[in-house]
This record gives sequence, C-alpha cells and structure tokens, in this order.
Amino acid sequence: MDREYDLVLFGATSFVGQITTRNLVSRCADENLSWAIAGRNAEKLESVANETGAYHVPRMVVDAADEGAVRNMVQSARLVISTVGPYAQYGSMVVEACAQTGTDYCDLSGEPHWMAAMIEANHETAVASGARIVNACGFDSIPSDMGAWFTQQAAQAVNKKPCNQIELIVKGMSGTASGGTIASMMNMMEEVSDDPSLAKVLSNPMALVPKEQRPKTRQPSLTRVREHKEENLWLAPFVMAATNVKIVHRSNALLDFAYGEDFRYSEEMATGSGPLGMAKAGAVAGGFGGFAGLARFKPTRGLLAKVLPKPGDGPSPEQQEKGFFNIILRGTDADGNVTRTKVTGDRDPGYGSTAKMLTEAAITLLRTSRSTTGGGFWTPAAAMGGPLIDNLEAHAGLTFEVLDS
Repeated sequence: MDREYDLVLFGATSFVGQITTRNLVSRCADENLSWAIAGRNAEKLESVANETGAYHVPRMVVDAADEGAVRNMVQSARLVISTVGPYAQYGSMVVEACAQTGTDYCDLSGEPHWMAAMIEANHETAVASGARIVNACGFDSIPSDMGAWFTQQAAQAVNKKPCNQIELIVKGMSGTASGGTIASMMNMMEEVSDDPSLAKVLSNPMALVPKEQRPKTRQPSLTRVREHKEENLWLAPFVMAATNVKIVHRSNALLDFAYGEDFRYSEEMATGSGPLGMAKAGAVAGGFGGFAGLARFKPTRGLLAKVLPKPGDGPSPEQQEKGFFNIILRGTDADGNVTRTKVTGDRDPGYGSTAKMLTEAAITLLRTSRSTTGGGFWTPAAAMGGPLIDNLEAHAGLTFEVLDS
C-alpha cells in the first residue's frame, strides 16, 4: 500500500492523545515509521508538537464532522489511530472511511453499542477492502483480551486443552478515571435513555459475536458480590467488565472458538478477605449501582457531569507514573485443571498505560501481514496474538506471567 504516512494519530490534542504523541515520537523513530498528527485546531496541534517533541511531525487539521477532510486523512496513511471520543458521537465517519479505503485502524473505544453498530454497517466493506479495524486497544480491553488469550495458551501448553472458564480478578489498581472514558459512559447512558433497545446490547455478553455463532452457554453475573473460596477473596463488580467481556467473547468467536463454545468468562474486583472484604465488596456494589442509577436520568446525569473529570482533564506525569494495575486470571478446564496467570501494568490504567498499549497495538498491526490477519473487524487478541504481547512487554510496561498451571 503506497501511502504518504505509515500512521496518523487523530485526536492528538486530547489528553490521552498528547501522551500517545509523546510515545510515538520515540517509537516511530525506533521503527522507522513516517507519521503525522491530526486534530481540529491548528494552534493546539502546534502546541502539542512543541510540548511532546514532535516538532518535525506533519500536522493535519481535521474535524470529525468534515467528511472530505476525514477521507483525505485516512487515505494519506496505512493506519489511523483515533483518540477522538465519545466514539458514538465522533468516530463513525472515520471508521467508515477506513473500511472503504482499506486503511487499518485502532482506537480506545469502550462503547460496545457503537462497536456493534460499526461491525454491522462496515464489516463486509472492510473485508473487501482489506482494512483491519481493531477497537478497544487501551485498558478497555487489552489486559482482559490478551490476558485471556495468554491464559489459554498456557493451559494448552501444559494440559493440552482450553479453559472452559476464566475468572479475571482485579487485585490492585491505582489511577484516576479518564475524563474521556467517563464522557463515553455518560453518552452511552444518554443514548440508552433515548433508545431503550440499546440496553439489550449493553447487557448481552455476546453482543459482539456474530448472531449466527452466539453460544447458548449461560454466562456469570457481572453485578454480584461473592466470596471466592479458592482465592480467599471477596469480589465486587468491576466497572469495565461490561465492555471487556464482550471483547473476549468476540475473540473466542474470531479464533474459531479456540476457547470452546461452552466458554464462560467473568470479571470482578477484589476487595480483600474476611468481614472487612465483604463489607468493602458491598460498598463497591452499592456505589456502582448508585452511579448507574444517577447516570440513567437526564437531571442527575447533568449533576454528575459537573463533578466528574471532563475530556481533556487528566493526571500529572508524576501521578501517571505512580499508577499501576495488577490482574489475576484463573482458568479452569473441563477436567478441573487450574491455570493461574497475572497481568500487570506500570502506569495508571486510564492514561499512561492506555496510551502505551494503543501505541503498541498500532505498531504491531502495521507489522502484521495481511495474509495472517485480513480485512474486517478484529479484537486485539484475534488480530495480533503473541506479537502484541511481545511488544507490550518490551515497550508498554506490561507483564504477562504464568503463576500456576
């Protein structure tokens, strides 16, 4: 493919876009990649270039609502990275243009209703053009998707069969919620309020699996509080589970059900052991339910918007470096064999780690042959597998470790 640039970062002036720009300065030099940054404000693009060391990088003024500008941008690059969200508001035209022009694409979307709509509208077009569209390349949902893939590889290596159940447990996490992620969540609730049918998509763990391939296996509840006897932990709902679960199940389908058609997957957050752990789990579940209730209605949604982080807000570099995440995955096969793995990140999940994961996903996809991964809508695990884990460990501060198998 003969394009002017290897990649274009669209949304370079957003908070996570600025961090991604800084990452790309060094990584594109390492990989000898040509690239450009794009956004709707020329002055802000210049400021980002000066602040991140991207002085030499070409800039493109592009508004997400300008069809001609969007099309020119995607036709100039082999791959587009988009950090422009909420994606349901600003992302559809970019995805459509990429699918039509054979341009690869990575984003940070955690909006499953939008992903489902994009797959339905553009998948066949992307297959025909050769465009590889990969959503959810940040904390939504790389640790989950790649962690499940890694756990299955470890189980197969030792026990010669897949795990038909994986339980992901967030044991520790430090970092502030992304303003962009919160904006996407609030927009999602507003869209559900306007179109109640979307609630079925959001509540269906198989919503991103092709309809004709959806297994009937009953999936675990994502809203329960429970004690995990084997791990000696109380568990509470995990806010990212509703998106991550759908991505993992889509990976299984795209991999020809390598995890099994009876595969069950859950995500929860650990709150400790004993009575205190139980109390904390109840409090987390109550807070989770309270937030969802307030976000459901327009008046209280407006009140939340006034106090929650806004798009463009974010932690200082020092705060980003102090952040981390520590995730355990417990896989069990049909014979009861248990495989335990761990995934960790060395930056705050919503910003520092997310920007590095997005960077490595884009670079890995560029290096992935079309004979290996053809056109269509992919997940990180199904599109890139082991090479993505290699790059995440080498350049993004993530670790993948087998604890027991």
